[in-house]
Amino acid sequence: MAPEPVRTCVGCRLRVPKPELLRIARTPEGVRPDPEGVAPGRGAYVHLAVDCVEAAIGRGAIARALRTGLDQEELVRLQTRIEEALQER
Repeated sequence: MAPEPVRTCVGCRLRVPKPELLRIARTPEGVRPDPEGVAPGRGAYVHLAVDCVEAAIGRGAIARALRTGLDQEELVRLQTRIEEALQER
């Protein structure tokens, strides 16, 4: 059996098994949460915790990991969408 993939949370920088994290994807349609982890495009991972999400957005870690620029309006919209995705899990 293959080992479980490990990813790093961009909020707290801890390495954990991939299923414990939420993927954020940079797609042609923009930056959005990818709860299934299958959207095309570059991805960043964050713990399923508001503290990690706020840290990742506040420090600009999500934008850096996705190699894109996000203005304040996009960041607020992304944070809202992430929090909605976290509530669904």
